[in-house]
Amino acid sequence: MRALLTACVLLAPATAAAAAEQACWVDNGVVVVTAEVAGYVGDYILDTGQAATQLAETQALGMGYAAPAVAGEVRLAGVRASLPAIPIADLDVRTGLLPTPIAGVIGADALKGFVLDLDLAPCRLRLSRPGEAPPAPRGMRLPLTWLDGRPTVAAAVSDGPRAFRGPFAISTGLDAPVRLPDAWTRPLPAEAYPYGVLRPSLRALSFGGELAENVPAGLATDAAGAIGAPVLARWRLRFDYPRGELRLALHPGR
Repeated sequence: MRALLTACVLLAPATAAAAAEQACWVDNGVVVVTAEVAGYVGDYILDTGQAATQLAETQALGMGYAAPAVAGEVRLAGVRASLPAIPIADLDVRTGLLPTPIAGVIGADALKGFVLDLDLAPCRLRLSRPGEAPPAPRGMRLPLTWLDGRPTVAAAVSDGPRAFRGPFAISTGLDAPVRLPDAWTRPLPAEAYPYGVLRPSLRALSFGGELAENVPAGLATDAAGAIGAPVLARWRLRFDYPRGELRLALHPGR
Protein backbone atom coordinates (compact mmCIF):
# COMPACT_ATOMS: atom_id res chain seq x y z
CA MET A 1 0.00 0.00 0.00
CA ARG A 2 2.77 2.45 0.85
CA ALA A 3 4.44 1.60 -2.47
CA LEU A 4 1.26 2.45 -4.37
CA LEU A 5 0.79 5.75 -2.55
CA THR A 6 4.32 6.95 -3.19
CA ALA A 7 5.08 5.55 -6.63
CA CYS A 8 3.97 8.81 -8.27
CA VAL A 9 6.49 10.72 -6.13
CA LEU A 10 9.30 8.38 -7.13
CA LEU A 11 8.55 8.74 -10.81
CA ALA A 12 8.22 12.54 -10.81
CA PRO A 13 11.12 14.63 -12.17
CA ALA A 14 13.60 15.66 -9.48
CA THR A 15 13.44 19.35 -10.28
CA ALA A 16 11.85 20.87 -7.15
CA ALA A 17 13.71 20.96 -3.84
CA ALA A 18 10.85 19.10 -2.12
CA ALA A 19 11.40 16.11 -4.43
CA ALA A 20 14.66 15.40 -2.60
CA GLU A 21 12.83 14.70 0.69
CA GLN A 22 10.92 11.53 1.44
CA ALA A 23 9.21 9.87 4.38
CA CYS A 24 10.49 6.58 5.72
CA TRP A 25 9.50 4.38 8.65
CA VAL A 26 11.04 1.96 11.13
CA ASP A 27 9.83 -1.65 11.20
CA ASN A 28 11.22 -4.00 13.84
CA GLY A 29 14.24 -1.75 14.33
CA VAL A 30 15.22 -1.26 10.68
CA VAL A 31 14.62 1.70 8.34
CA VAL A 32 12.25 1.02 5.42
CA VAL A 33 11.57 3.31 2.46
CA THR A 34 9.65 3.14 -0.79
CA ALA A 35 11.99 3.21 -3.79
CA GLU A 36 12.54 1.78 -7.25
CA VAL A 37 15.35 -0.70 -7.91
CA ALA A 38 15.98 -2.10 -11.40
CA GLY A 39 12.47 -1.07 -12.40
CA TYR A 40 10.66 -2.56 -9.38
CA VAL A 41 8.81 -0.09 -7.15
CA GLY A 42 8.36 -1.42 -3.63
CA ASP A 43 9.38 -1.11 0.01
CA TYR A 44 13.10 -1.57 0.66
CA ILE A 45 15.28 -1.78 3.73
CA LEU A 46 17.59 1.23 3.72
CA ASP A 47 20.88 -0.09 5.08
CA THR A 48 23.69 2.45 5.22
CA GLY A 49 25.94 -0.28 6.64
CA GLN A 50 25.54 -2.80 3.81
CA ALA A 51 27.97 -2.65 0.91
CA ALA A 52 25.75 -3.77 -1.98
CA THR A 53 22.16 -3.06 -2.96
CA GLN A 54 20.08 -6.24 -3.38
CA LEU A 55 16.84 -7.13 -5.15
CA ALA A 56 14.75 -9.86 -3.51
CA GLU A 57 14.51 -13.09 -5.47
CA THR A 58 10.70 -13.14 -5.66
CA GLN A 59 10.51 -9.62 -7.08
CA ALA A 60 13.38 -10.31 -9.49
CA LEU A 61 11.68 -13.39 -10.88
CA GLY A 62 8.48 -11.41 -11.32
CA MET A 63 10.41 -8.91 -13.44
CA GLY A 64 11.90 -11.69 -15.57
CA TYR A 65 15.40 -11.44 -14.05
CA ALA A 66 17.04 -14.85 -13.68
CA ALA A 67 20.75 -14.01 -13.49
CA PRO A 68 22.72 -13.77 -10.20
CA ALA A 69 22.73 -9.98 -10.66
CA VAL A 70 21.17 -7.34 -12.87
CA ALA A 71 22.34 -3.88 -13.91
CA GLY A 72 19.91 -1.08 -13.18
CA GLU A 73 19.04 2.16 -11.46
CA VAL A 74 18.10 2.92 -7.87
CA ARG A 75 15.57 5.77 -7.64
CA LEU A 76 15.05 7.21 -4.19
CA ALA A 77 14.07 10.63 -2.81
CA GLY A 78 14.14 12.27 -6.23
CA VAL A 79 17.63 11.14 -7.31
CA ARG A 80 18.99 8.23 -9.33
CA ALA A 81 22.08 6.04 -9.01
CA SER A 82 23.12 3.62 -11.76
CA LEU A 83 24.64 0.35 -10.55
CA PRO A 84 26.46 -2.12 -12.83
CA ALA A 85 25.43 -5.13 -10.75
CA ILE A 86 22.55 -5.49 -8.27
CA PRO A 87 22.70 -8.97 -6.70
CA ILE A 88 19.50 -11.02 -6.61
CA ALA A 89 19.17 -12.59 -3.17
CA ASP A 90 16.86 -14.73 -1.06
CA LEU A 91 15.93 -12.32 1.74
CA ASP A 92 13.26 -14.43 3.48
CA VAL A 93 15.28 -14.98 6.66
CA ARG A 94 16.13 -11.29 6.94
CA THR A 95 12.63 -9.98 6.24
CA GLY A 96 10.42 -12.70 7.74
CA LEU A 97 9.65 -10.73 10.92
CA LEU A 98 8.83 -7.46 9.15
CA PRO A 99 5.16 -6.55 8.70
CA THR A 100 5.90 -4.93 5.33
CA PRO A 101 6.66 -7.07 2.23
CA ILE A 102 10.27 -6.17 1.38
CA ALA A 103 11.46 -5.92 -2.22
CA GLY A 104 15.18 -5.68 -1.41
CA VAL A 105 17.88 -3.68 0.34
CA ILE A 106 19.37 -0.33 -0.69
CA GLY A 107 23.02 -0.29 0.31
CA ALA A 108 25.99 2.04 0.43
CA ASP A 109 26.85 1.54 -3.26
CA ALA A 110 23.66 3.43 -4.23
CA LEU A 111 24.19 6.19 -1.63
CA LYS A 112 27.90 6.98 -1.77
CA GLY A 113 27.64 9.64 -4.47
CA PHE A 114 25.22 11.75 -2.39
CA VAL A 115 24.72 13.48 0.92
CA LEU A 116 22.14 11.58 2.97
CA ASP A 117 20.27 13.43 5.72
CA LEU A 118 18.30 11.04 7.91
CA ASP A 119 16.09 11.64 10.94
CA LEU A 120 14.36 8.68 12.59
CA ALA A 121 12.04 10.66 14.89
CA PRO A 122 9.92 11.04 12.80
CA CYS A 123 11.54 9.12 9.97
CA ARG A 124 12.46 11.32 6.99
CA LEU A 125 15.36 11.35 4.57
CA ARG A 126 16.85 13.67 1.98
CA LEU A 127 19.38 12.80 -0.71
CA SER A 128 21.36 15.70 -2.16
CA ARG A 129 23.95 15.88 -4.89
CA PRO A 130 27.37 17.22 -3.82
CA GLY A 131 27.17 20.98 -3.37
CA GLU A 132 23.34 20.99 -3.22
CA ALA A 133 22.75 19.86 0.37
CA PRO A 134 21.15 22.20 2.90
CA PRO A 135 23.33 23.56 5.74
CA ALA A 136 24.74 20.78 7.88
CA PRO A 137 23.24 20.28 11.35
CA ARG A 138 25.36 21.47 14.25
CA GLY A 139 26.94 18.63 16.15
CA MET A 140 29.76 16.14 16.19
CA ARG A 141 31.71 15.33 13.06
CA LEU A 142 33.24 11.85 12.63
CA PRO A 143 35.44 10.69 9.74
CA LEU A 144 34.09 7.85 7.60
CA THR A 145 36.49 5.03 6.71
CA TRP A 146 35.48 2.49 4.06
CA LEU A 147 35.99 -1.14 5.04
CA ASP A 148 34.85 -3.96 2.75
CA GLY A 149 32.61 -1.54 0.89
CA ARG A 150 30.94 -0.22 4.07
CA PRO A 151 31.49 3.21 5.63
CA THR A 152 32.59 2.90 9.26
CA VAL A 153 33.38 5.18 12.19
CA ALA A 154 35.33 4.59 15.39
CA ALA A 155 33.46 3.60 18.56
CA ALA A 156 34.22 1.80 21.82
CA VAL A 157 32.39 -0.93 23.72
CA SER A 158 32.78 -2.69 27.05
CA ASP A 159 31.42 -6.00 28.28
CA GLY A 160 32.40 -5.14 31.86
CA PRO A 161 35.90 -6.49 32.47
CA ARG A 162 37.14 -5.72 28.93
CA ALA A 163 36.92 -2.81 26.53
CA PHE A 164 37.41 -2.66 22.76
CA ARG A 165 37.73 0.20 20.30
CA GLY A 166 37.51 -0.18 16.55
CA PRO A 167 35.52 0.45 13.38
CA PHE A 168 31.71 0.21 13.40
CA ALA A 169 29.43 0.40 10.39
CA ILE A 170 26.53 2.83 10.90
CA SER A 171 23.82 0.44 9.79
CA THR A 172 20.21 1.59 9.53
CA GLY A 173 19.19 -1.89 8.39
CA LEU A 174 20.81 -3.82 11.23
CA ASP A 175 18.71 -6.43 13.03
CA ALA A 176 20.13 -5.48 16.46
CA PRO A 177 21.08 -2.24 18.23
CA VAL A 178 24.77 -3.28 18.18
CA ARG A 179 26.78 -6.15 16.74
CA LEU A 180 30.40 -6.94 17.55
CA PRO A 181 32.99 -8.89 15.57
CA ASP A 182 33.09 -12.33 17.15
CA ALA A 183 36.89 -12.09 17.30
CA TRP A 184 36.46 -9.53 20.10
CA THR A 185 34.64 -11.72 22.58
CA ARG A 186 34.07 -15.20 23.91
CA PRO A 187 32.20 -17.79 21.84
CA LEU A 188 28.40 -17.56 21.93
CA PRO A 189 25.66 -19.79 20.45
CA ALA A 190 24.57 -19.42 16.83
CA GLU A 191 21.46 -17.54 18.04
CA ALA A 192 23.71 -14.53 18.83
CA TYR A 193 24.57 -14.09 15.14
CA PRO A 194 22.49 -12.17 12.55
CA TYR A 195 18.77 -13.00 12.57
CA GLY A 196 19.15 -15.14 15.69
CA VAL A 197 17.06 -14.48 18.82
CA LEU A 198 19.84 -14.09 21.40
CA ARG A 199 20.60 -10.49 22.49
CA PRO A 200 23.14 -10.48 25.33
CA SER A 201 23.45 -7.14 27.10
CA LEU A 202 26.50 -5.03 26.29
CA ARG A 203 27.73 -3.14 29.36
CA ALA A 204 28.48 0.11 27.51
CA LEU A 205 28.77 1.68 24.07
CA SER A 206 30.66 4.95 23.59
CA PHE A 207 29.79 6.60 20.29
CA GLY A 208 29.34 10.16 19.06
CA GLY A 209 30.27 11.63 22.43
CA GLU A 210 27.43 9.73 24.15
CA LEU A 211 27.49 6.71 26.46
CA ALA A 212 24.76 4.07 26.18
CA GLU A 213 24.57 1.37 28.85
CA ASN A 214 23.11 -2.14 28.88
CA VAL A 215 22.54 -2.19 25.13
CA PRO A 216 21.14 -5.39 23.54
CA ALA A 217 23.85 -6.74 21.26
CA GLY A 218 24.91 -9.66 19.11
CA LEU A 219 27.85 -11.00 17.14
CA ALA A 220 28.87 -11.04 13.49
CA THR A 221 31.72 -12.53 11.48
CA ASP A 222 32.64 -9.18 9.88
CA ALA A 223 35.88 -7.32 10.55
CA ALA A 224 33.91 -4.31 11.82
CA GLY A 225 31.15 -4.00 14.35
CA ALA A 226 27.84 -2.31 13.54
CA ILE A 227 25.52 0.19 15.23
CA GLY A 228 21.82 0.03 14.37
CA ALA A 229 18.79 2.30 14.20
CA PRO A 230 17.65 1.87 17.85
CA VAL A 231 20.89 3.57 18.95
CA LEU A 232 21.02 6.04 16.04
CA ALA A 233 17.51 7.37 16.72
CA ARG A 234 18.84 9.84 19.30
CA TRP A 235 20.57 11.88 16.55
CA ARG A 236 19.81 13.62 13.30
CA LEU A 237 22.31 12.05 10.93
CA ARG A 238 24.16 13.39 7.91
CA PHE A 239 26.15 10.90 5.86
CA ASP A 240 28.31 13.18 3.73
CA TYR A 241 29.81 10.48 1.56
CA PRO A 242 31.64 12.80 -0.86
CA ARG A 243 33.39 14.55 2.07
CA GLY A 244 33.95 11.31 3.96
CA GLU A 245 32.26 12.32 7.20
CA LEU A 246 29.30 11.54 9.43
CA ARG A 247 27.61 14.38 11.31
CA LEU A 248 25.55 13.77 14.44
CA ALA A 249 23.15 16.30 15.96
CA LEU A 250 21.40 15.25 19.16
CA HIS A 251 17.65 15.66 19.33
CA PRO A 252 16.57 18.17 22.00
CA GLY A 253 16.10 16.52 25.38
CA ARG A 254 18.24 13.50 24.55
